Amino acid sequence: MNSPPRRASPLTFEPIFMERIWGGRKLADLFGKNLPANKRIGESWEIVDRPEAQSVVSNGPLKGKTLHELWSQHRQEIFGTLPEAARFPFLIKLLDAQEKLSLQVHPPEKIAAKLGGESKTECWYVAAADAGAELFVGFKKTITRQQFEKSLRAGSAADEVHTVKVRAGDAMFLPAGRFHAVGAGNMLVEIQQNSDTTYRVFDWNRVDQATGKPRQLHVDQALEAIDFNDVAPKLIEPKGELLIKHDLFEIQKWNLNSPREISPLGQFTIACCLTGSVNCADVNLRPGEFFLAPATLQERQLKPRSDGTTLLRITIPTAATTPKPKSNPRASTDGY
Repeated sequence: MNSPPRRASPLTFEPIFMERIWGGRKLADLFGKNLPANKRIGESWEIVDRPEAQSVVSNGPLKGKTLHELWSQHRQEIFGTLPEAARFPFLIKLLDAQEKLSLQVHPPEKIAAKLGGESKTECWYVAAADAGAELFVGFKKTITRQQFEKSLRAGSAADEVHTVKVRAGDAMFLPAGRFHAVGAGNMLVEIQQNSDTTYRVFDWNRVDQATGKPRQLHVDQALEAIDFNDVAPKLIEPKGELLIKHDLFEIQKWNLNSPREISPLGQFTIACCLTGSVNCADVNLRPGEFFLAPATLQERQLKPRSDGTTLLRITIPTAATTPKPKSNPRASTDGY
C-alpha cells in the first residue's frame, strides 16, 4: 500500500446531511451546521464508510480522499493495527429528533444473516435534551412474542415500551435486538456498527408528506429480531471517564481542563467536541465537530481553548486491552 503524505494534523471530514420526517433545524442552531434550506434534517453522518455514503477529507494533503480510500490504501498509517474488515467498522452520526422516531429494532447477527440484513449495536450520548425528553428502550416487563403481537394488532404496542427520562450528559447502550426509539427533543451523538438495517414496528400513525402514505413497517422481521426478555434497561453508569468498553468501540467522556495526549502513538482515535473548544496540531474543533487522529500523527496533544471544554474520545479497543464479553455480543443495524 502507498504511504500517505506525512500528516501534520488530524483529519476532518465533510458532514453528510440526511432529511428525515422527524428531523428539524437544531444541527444549525446548536452546532452551526450549514444545513440545506427548507429541509428537516434528522441526521448528520459525520464519519461513514458505506457504499451509499462516504466521508470525504476536508483538510490537508489528503483533502478529497474518501474514508474508504484511507481504509483500503493507507490502513496501517491512518488506523494502526486492526482486525481485517472490508470497510471502516463503525459509523458516527448526530441525530436531531424534533419528533419521535419509529419504534424499531436492529437484528442480532444470526437473525440479520437469515433475513439478509446487517447487524448493529450502537451507543447514544445525549448532547442536548429538551425538558422532559425521553428514550424508549426495551419493555416495561417481560412479554412473550404472542402477547406483543396481540398488542400490535390492538394498536397498543407503544404501551409496552419502557421509557427513560434523559438530560444532556446521559448515555445509553443499545445491543442488537433491543426494541427502541428516540423521543422528541433529543440531540444525540450515535456511535454504531457500520450497518444500515432497521425493522420498524410502529410509527405513531404518521403519514409521509411526500407520499401521503404511512411509512413502511417490517413487523414480521422485527418479531424475529426483538429480544422480548429485555426489560427496563438503564442508562450507562460511567466508570470515571469510561462510558463503555465493548469489542466494537470504546467511548470516554473527557473534561479537558489542561493539555492531554489523545492516545498513544500507533492508535487512531476520534474526538467529538461537546462543549467549549479544543485544539490538536493545527485543527480546532467547536461543539458538534469531529476529527480523526491518525495512528502515525506525531503531535497528539489536545489543548482546551476555553473553559468548560468537554469531548467524547472514541476508538476501537485493542485485543490486549479488551475484556472478553460475558456472553456473545448481540449485533444490530440501522435506519429510522
